[in-house]
Amino acid sequence: MSLFKARDWWSTTLGEKEEFDQGCLCVADVDNSGRDKIIVGSYMGYLRIFNPHPVKPGDGGQPEDLLLEVQLREPILQVEVGKFVSGTEGLHLAVLHCRKLCVYAVSETLGNVEHGNQYQIKLMYEHNLQRTACNMTYGPFGGVKGRDLICIQSMDGMLMLFEQESYAFGRFLPGFLLPGPLTYSSRTDSFITVSSCRQVESYKYQVLAFATDADERQETDQAKLGSGKRLVVDWVLNLGEQALDICVVSFNQTVSSVFVLVKEGTINTLIGNHSKMLNVYQDVTLKWAAQLPHIPVSVKVANLQDLKGVIVTLSDTGHLQCSYLGTDPSLFQAPRVESRELNQEEFDAEMKELQKIIKEATKTQDILPKSEKYRDVIVTAEVSPSLDVESQAIDSDVKAETVPSVTVKITIQSRVTAKKPNLEVCVQAPLAVTCEQFVFDDLEPDSSETVIVSVFLKRNFSPSELEGNCVLSYSTPTELFPEGILKAAQCKFSLPLRLICFPAQPSKAANHKITIDTNKPPISFLTIFPDFVDPSEDDQANVLGFQFLSGSKATLLASKTSQRYRIQSDQLEDLWLITKELRLRLEEHFKKQNCKDFTCTFSGSVPLQEYFELIDRHFELRLNEEKLQELLSQRAAQFRAIERRLLTRFKDKTPAPLQHLDTLLEGTFREVIALADAAVENQANIFQAFTKLKSATHLVIMLISLWQKLNTDQVAILEATFLPLAEDTKEMGWEETVDAAISYLLRTCLSKSSKEQALSLSSQLCMPKDTSRLKKNITLFCDRLAKGGRLSLSTDSATHQASVMPGGCATIPESDLEERTVVLCSTAMFPHHGQITKQKSKPGLYFGVFNIPADTGLFFMRASANNLPLQDWELLSLLVGKRKK
Repeated sequence: MSLFKARDWWSTTLGEKEEFDQGCLCVADVDNSGRDKIIVGSYMGYLRIFNPHPVKPGDGGQPEDLLLEVQLREPILQVEVGKFVSGTEGLHLAVLHCRKLCVYAVSETLGNVEHGNQYQIKLMYEHNLQRTACNMTYGPFGGVKGRDLICIQSMDGMLMLFEQESYAFGRFLPGFLLPGPLTYSSRTDSFITVSSCRQVESYKYQVLAFATDADERQETDQAKLGSGKRLVVDWVLNLGEQALDICVVSFNQTVSSVFVLVKEGTINTLIGNHSKMLNVYQDVTLKWAAQLPHIPVSVKVANLQDLKGVIVTLSDTGHLQCSYLGTDPSLFQAPRVESRELNQEEFDAEMKELQKIIKEATKTQDILPKSEKYRDVIVTAEVSPSLDVESQAIDSDVKAETVPSVTVKITIQSRVTAKKPNLEVCVQAPLAVTCEQFVFDDLEPDSSETVIVSVFLKRNFSPSELEGNCVLSYSTPTELFPEGILKAAQCKFSLPLRLICFPAQPSKAANHKITIDTNKPPISFLTIFPDFVDPSEDDQANVLGFQFLSGSKATLLASKTSQRYRIQSDQLEDLWLITKELRLRLEEHFKKQNCKDFTCTFSGSVPLQEYFELIDRHFELRLNEEKLQELLSQRAAQFRAIERRLLTRFKDKTPAPLQHLDTLLEGTFREVIALADAAVENQANIFQAFTKLKSATHLVIMLISLWQKLNTDQVAILEATFLPLAEDTKEMGWEETVDAAISYLLRTCLSKSSKEQALSLSSQLCMPKDTSRLKKNITLFCDRLAKGGRLSLSTDSATHQASVMPGGCATIPESDLEERTVVLCSTAMFPHHGQITKQKSKPGLYFGVFNIPADTGLFFMRASANNLPLQDWELLSLLVGKRKK
């Protein structure tokens, strides 16, 4: 809501249940008295003329403000004032009806009684139209002096031109479908309109006048004149959206310009919108925004009662208001506070009571408000237990023979009045729903609505999540807010695994394998996977195969001698959904058995190297995107340069040879199209790679949580660190975001020294040159967890860890000085005095680490002089600890 309002200078309401539109308002000196009047016509046929003169600003309309009110018995589409009568340069009123154009003279008669002067209109002439009119414009067509001609646009695309009392000619607009706004530019002597193709088109009056008739089969002479050839447009500009109005402005200091083509000078424009806002633009810059009490359909500027710049607005229901932009001074002064002596005992007692209330309120740690016991609107989603008999998949790119779908039934139950309910059903791509959005009528109390949608796999790769979400937005009216307070209700639902894969023959060999340990004997797959196992086949009790719709396979095995399950596949990302489904079904099975101590653990190595390959693939596609965008920008600039040169050659009066510029233009155009297609294809590949990366990230998070036995809060921190983005964008990519999050944890809760905590992080994220730093930080992150580090948002937990947990990940061989320093600084236990350790990443480089008590804070390192320069040795000694001379 705007802090500024359009100040009400004068206002009135016109009629009852009358309708008005854009052309129904006009401000002009219609009676040639030297003062502006407000002329309003309605679709009910009423013509009114006002001369506002309030006693004080804000007064409503007085009876004497209405100069004239007459009913013309036909709907009034538009009113205009101009020099429409021959033999005189006085102003007259033109009224456009659906099938008639009337021109009136408005005159004032001096009154001899207390009622004052009287106004009346006199019909000067009228034109009966053969076609239904839409709108009109006027002006000195063809450069005539001292008179205005009228042009009417019909609903079927004919421009009918009238030279005051006589009909001139009519021409059809080429390619016409629907009428648009119409105006006349006196500077170029042309008509400007917006076609149904959403293009601004300009037609010269001279071209209209000299066009020859093409059809002589009309019955009347007037209709015969209206059948012209297709016109040739003077110029065309593609807007891309439909225009509501066109205004041509012309000042001495600037060239004549259409509003959308403002180039020079200063032009102030008033624009009203459907949010009851009146925006004042200076050229294309918003200078002022004021609140109106209604939605304007027409805005004019008038000079009334020696007050210049009065803004006249008209709503579609007949609210006519004259306003000015400004503020009223505040005359309020705060009264003086009576001084009184304070009672110290009462003050202390009140303070103790308040402190008691504050203490009770701060005992609870709940930051979010508690959920209401009975919600206003409840949304529930029920997923069908079986797949659809007849698949509802639409435009799916999956190459499988059949693409299954599953039905989701969504029910909305309302206990209160819910206005404008809007339901959105969201699933994670590449999944899709048959209908994503539903708009309902207002829900009454104790009413319900039900919708049914189907979910299916649309693209030829597996999703990272099999979950959906239903979000209902609505508003509930209150006494303070009659329009309603915006609220939302949501409900999540889980989709079956059968939606993206089906049973298949198990595979013995696979590139990627992980093993999950449990504390209970293995459960037969006949029990936990009944939808994937054929009961007649006993060999599937301990081994099960999954065939994804995208073509890849996964195999699940249960050990007969130990409490282990193995999941294997040729693709790392395909392990995620199978592993997650196995864990969920095992937990659900033992929960039904009232077994509360069931746990899953992971003691193998986290597959970081395979995970890094997916990161590199995703990052490589992001680099390709930047390269394609740069090449596309270069080719587009080249294309525009060739166009300018060709345009110069074509405009030259003495034509010169093109010198193969046309061939170069065509070749550049083909390159632009090819680069655009490549960019679109690369964008699709990025999305697919990001989906696979998210699946692998989910898997790594689960393995780390099972490996380190993390609690719920620690798993939440882990997910926020590795999955900060729901979608990869150009402004913020996954690599730099995750690197910043991991760096923060390494310098806070997982730091090894106070020096690491003191290092500051960059406040600006940008795309890195490569992924080496990210991979190093991920490896170091896992190494810190293996050595006893614990995830926490508090920096107090950043203490030195001395215990090393079994299992974990192997560190990446370090290659540069910074990485060697980090590895050496993070070492918790050092070799004995004089022991030499060799770095595998660089043969010939040796370090001697001396065991010095930790309380001295002194580390001494020795490097061979022929492998490490002196300046590197000095830098290394400064980074590791105090320098010993």
